[in-house]
Amino acid sequence: MWDVHTRRDRWWVITNPTNLYRQRDFPEADVAFTFHLGLGWRLASRNAPPTDEDEILRTAGPWRRWQQAADSLDRAHEIEDFQAIGVRCREALLSMLPDLIKEDTLPAGAEAPKDADFIHWTEYIAADAASGSSLAPVRRYLRIGAKETWDLVNWLTHSSSAGRPDAHLAIEATGHVLANFVGAVLSKERRPQPTCPSCSSVRLTEDYRPELGKDHAAVTRCRACGWEDLPDDLDLSLGPTRDFSRPTTLSDFMPAVNRMLEGDVET
Repeated sequence: MWDVHTRRDRWWVITNPTNLYRQRDFPEADVAFTFHLGLGWRLASRNAPPTDEDEILRTAGPWRRWQQAADSLDRAHEIEDFQAIGVRCREALLSMLPDLIKEDTLPAGAEAPKDADFIHWTEYIAADAASGSSLAPVRRYLRIGAKETWDLVNWLTHSSSAGRPDAHLAIEATGHVLANFVGAVLSKERRPQPTCPSCSSVRLTEDYRPELGKDHAAVTRCRACGWEDLPDDLDLSLGPTRDFSRPTTLSDFMPAVNRMLEGDVET
């Protein structure tokens, strides 16, 4: 931090990055320094990938290029700087393709597009990740977003009139496409969360029932309503009765523990 005197004013100059703060607005050095730290934190948060850790790990290369584009915006001043951001966004989009293309991405008999044919490759990826008539709006949204963003970053790369707002828009659009496509592919790869056929709860657990024999010892049970995944013709009278109100979580045990601590029951 420097205390800089000029002919007209007096400034705090703080690095890094280098920012100037007029001392009429920040009389105390500590206040200026605190503001500088907060500004740096906000810039870092703004340039963070808009997605979760799983998606970043799945496409680390594209997100690294996107991060470079976002970071370079803070240092961009000339038209060439904004054009370079368009180049980085374009590279981020193209590097996404190898991470998302699988053996079954192309339908049978389809000819593979060229490696740099971003628009047609994203059409195939969207069709594979969001297949089925019920996901038609999702496929359409993915395709349109990819095409419009691709056109935008290519325009930015060659535009002689682009400015900071245009570069910022390209960065935001590129991050949006990356997050949407990676999220769609991961959503298809992940198993859907099972629900109870009786009450639709997701609180399913595995229960060990040795008294039912080895063929039915592992039973899926609903902790919400007590439903159990048992064959309809299984004779339950041969085993002991089941008490579904028995404690299963720490909170279920707490009333008994509190009574014990108060002396109502013996240890």
